[in-house]
Order: sequence, then C-alpha cells, then structure tokens
Amino acid sequence: MEKRVLLAVFLSFLVLFVYQSLIGPPPSESPAEAGAVAEAPAAEPATPPPSAAVAASPEAAPPPPSSSTTPTDAAPAELTTATPISPIVADPTEREIVVETDQVIATFSTRGGVLTSWRLKGYAETSGEFKELVPSGAEMQTPPPFTLEADEAPLTAQLANALFRPSASSLDVRAEPRSLVFEYEDTSGLSTRKEYHFDPENQPFVVRFSASVETAAGPANPAVRWGPGLGGSAAPSSGFAYRQGPQAIFFMDGDVSRLDAADLEETPGYDGTFEFVGIDDHYFLSAALPDLSPVGVTYQPVVIGTGDTQITLVDYVLRFPTPSGETRFYMGPKDFDILGAIDDELVRAVHFGFFSWLVVPLHRSLTWVHSYVGNWGWSIIILTIMINAAMFPLRHKSVVSMRKMQELQPEIKSIQERYKGLKVTDPDKQKMNQELMGLYRDRGVNPASGCLPMLLTMPVLFAFYSLLSVAIEIRDAPFILWIQDLSQHDPMYVTPLLMGVTMVAQQRMTPSTADPTQQKVMMMMPIVFTFMFLWAPSGLVLYWFCSNLWGVGQQVMTNRIIGPPKVHSVRPPAERQVKKQKKKKKGGDR
Repeated sequence: MEKRVLLAVFLSFLVLFVYQSLIGPPPSESPAEAGAVAEAPAAEPATPPPSAAVAASPEAAPPPPSSSTTPTDAAPAELTTATPISPIVADPTEREIVVETDQVIATFSTRGGVLTSWRLKGYAETSGEFKELVPSGAEMQTPPPFTLEADEAPLTAQLANALFRPSASSLDVRAEPRSLVFEYEDTSGLSTRKEYHFDPENQPFVVRFSASVETAAGPANPAVRWGPGLGGSAAPSSGFAYRQGPQAIFFMDGDVSRLDAADLEETPGYDGTFEFVGIDDHYFLSAALPDLSPVGVTYQPVVIGTGDTQITLVDYVLRFPTPSGETRFYMGPKDFDILGAIDDELVRAVHFGFFSWLVVPLHRSLTWVHSYVGNWGWSIIILTIMINAAMFPLRHKSVVSMRKMQELQPEIKSIQERYKGLKVTDPDKQKMNQELMGLYRDRGVNPASGCLPMLLTMPVLFAFYSLLSVAIEIRDAPFILWIQDLSQHDPMYVTPLLMGVTMVAQQRMTPSTADPTQQKVMMMMPIVFTFMFLWAPSGLVLYWFCSNLWGVGQQVMTNRIIGPPKVHSVRPPAERQVKKQKKKKKGGDR
C-alpha cells in the first residue's frame, strides 16, 4: 500500500512538472500571428499615436463634427473646420506631475492628463528599481492609461493632445487624501475635466477616477482606455517555477475568467456587471472596480519585440453606457490581505487553484507567523514544524501499522505462495483473501491504516506548493546567505540536494512490505524528485526538506518506542488448521 501511495505522489508531481513545463506557459506567437494582431486594430476606430493623429499643438486639431450638420450647410462647416482653435484653459507647455504616496510614485502628463508611470515602492524589478506597472518605450504604439476615447476620431485626437492645466505641480499624499485635477477648455466648445483622487491609507494602490467632456454639440461620454500592460515581463518559466504573463481577467456572475491572447483574438469584447475587470500577470493586477455598474470592455493583444524578446501585452478599453461618475482603479500587487481590504471579491484575482480551501488558512497562518518572526524563510520552517507536529499521531499510527505489516510478510507470502498458480477467476482465490483477512484480524492489523495517514498529508503538500508558487509575499524575500529570493530556485542547488538526502534516509528507515526488486525501484524516486526540485521555488524546497528532516527524527523516535521488529515463524498449513479447530472447540464448550 505504501508503495502505491509513493507512486501516486510521484505521478502527481510528474503531472505538475509536465504541465508547468509544456502546457502552463502561453505559446509564443509566430511573426505572422504577431502581424495579424498588429493589423487587427486598424479595422476599428482606435486612437492613433499622438504624433500621427494631429499636429503638435491643440490648435491644429479640428473641432468635432456637429450632429445637426446637413448637406445645405456644408460650406459653413468647412469654414468652421479651418478656423484655428485657441485654448482658453490650458497649460502652456507639456510637463510631468508627480504624485507620491507611501506605496506609489505616480507620474502624470499634462498632455492628455494621462498616467505615464506607476511605480510600486515596496516591489523591485530585476534591475533593483521600483516595479513599473505602466509599459513605456518606443515600441509602445497605444495610448497611455486613462486616455479618453470618443466615438469620433477627431475628438479623441483632440483630447489626447490637449495640454491640460493641473491643479498642482506635484502632490504629496502621505499625510491625507488629496485629489489631482486636470482641466482643459478651448474655443471650439470643448471643455474637459479629469480628476484623480488618492486615499492611500484606506485604499492603498487605488485611484478614484472621474471625467467629464462637454462639446459644442453637448456632453460626450468617452470610453476610458488603459493602454498596454502590465509593465515589465514575468520571469522565465522553468520546471515548477512557472510565471504567468499578462492576461485578461474579470469577475462576473460569480466566476473569474482568465483569457490569454488566443482567447481575446476570438472574442475581444464583453458586456455585463463586473465586480472587477482588467489585466493581471503572475504577481500584479490592474483592474477597474465598477461597483456593479454596467460596463463594456474590449481587449486587444499587443505584441512587442521580436524573436526571443517578443512578449504579448494586453490593452483594454472600458465603455460606460451612461456617465459613470467616479470609478475605482486598483494598480498594485496581488497581495491577499491588501486585496481583501479593498474589496471582498477582489481576492479572487489570486489564483490558488483547486486547493484554495486549504491554501487560504495556510496563507493566514504563514502571515501570522511572519508577523512575529520577520523572515519568510524562517516562517516557512516554523509553520512546517507546526503542521508536522499536528500530524505526528497520524504518522506514528502509519509507521506502527506498516511495522505490523512488515512482521506479517513471511506469513502473507506463505499464503500467497500456496495460491499463486490459480487464475484470478478461480473460486479458490477467494479462500486466499479469506485467509489473509483472517490473519489481519487475528493480529489486529488494518492494511489501509498505513496508507491513509500518508494520503492525508498530500493535500497539505499540494496546498503549500500552490501557496509558495503564487504568494507575492515571498517574491524577492531573502532567507539566509545565498538564498535571496524564495520564489526562485536555489542558485547553488544546496537545498534540493539536502532534500534528496533526507528522502533517501527517510525511505531507508521506513518499514516496507515491498520485495527487494521493488525497493530498488522505489529508491530511484528520491533521485527523480531531486532533479525535478532543482528548479522549484526555494521556499517550496525548504518546506519539503524540513518535512523530510522532521520525518527522519520522528521515525527514529517511533522505532525506539515500538522496538525492533518481531519475527513470526510461518506455521505449516496443518498446524494452523489444528489451532483453528481447537479454538472452535473451546468456543463450543463454553
């Protein structure tokens, strides 16, 4: 039985390894597919690059066409279009406005009143700089976040190139909630206002955004465009250390949908009442929280780079059927506690998988331990000790049962030997099973009791795998010496090798009912596991190593408690039959 359990564990991890290596990472697109994605937006009215949309100044932008224009007044309309547009409320030059909170350094541009940078203070890029969630660079051909996109292309271009007047040249929001307002008005009748409200103490990584647009023809209700994101690229996947790239995510009707580039090409648009809607990657999330307002969202894959450097980002546009007022946008880490403090449903953005029912309490426990220890590596070790201590009785019972089964092996083999020539369909095979069950009953042995405790530990193992693979808390979290990131593999491969050694020691010490050939085959498993865990997150390897070390110590203690194995001599069949008859006779005399 224990052989089957170990084989099941091995096959489970083999499936995980194959899935993460071959299926998990999204397939890279060919250059032809990339070209198809790049050409797709040309078929619909999208916001063109500012440099190609209009001239450098707002004066060159034509006014929006009036809905009341008729063929009889075409000439006056052309005369109006040629009339230069002069700003009434505007900023004289394009400049940057920096907003700083305890968690974020945000940069806005007066051209369009858009967001150009959103850097997270507590999270670092591989270069050591603050994590940037807004992509930038010459290859970015889509508008930046919070661009307003109208139904008319000239109005969209006019909004994108207008020089908005800011309410402050910079904003420090570390003491109290504050707002940054951008305003623009010109002689064409266009009047626009954008407001960004920050309350980092109560809503960290959240900005409340509202916008109003008035034209000569009346109020407009433009869409809000995020632009390509998220910034940066996920670390490369290898073995267990799979890193999810940018994808679309939204929560509607009680279900979370996660869509990659292929899904978005097939169905780019979605409408409904969303709890949240946006994009995410392995550790970070950018999402709007419409507060149950009806919203339409259109996604668009954006391919940048070529060859090995090619990555696919995701752009999304939010369209409100009616003026929406203020909408919350979250741009930050997929931290379970932070997400829960902002919105109860936002925690669903963290994908813990099938064992989420167990991962969540494990996450709470790990966070609680860390609040006292202050080091995530030591927190994993302490929580591992606590879990193994709680499972001590189960493991002890398993070892005792396996020892009894080991002691019975000579008698079991003797019974099996007498019936080995029979076919499975032979009725005499039932006699063998009856004899085996009688032997177990006489000796007080339950064959399943050696396997069940081991099976109960498997959900904890898989839950820990899910937790340590997804939890952003261990991203860039150092442990000791050479281990400076528990979410990445051990750079010196010390802990995987130690884990393999403890697996061998534990397997040699554990009682086994397998024959010598099977035992030799089973001894290959530590080698296979060691190879697989060379690229696993070092936090996961640390958990497994500590569990094995605890198991070795518990095995030594259990062996001392139960003593050496007892040797049972195999009685001949006639002797066993006589003993059974004596027992029946004594029972009849009573």
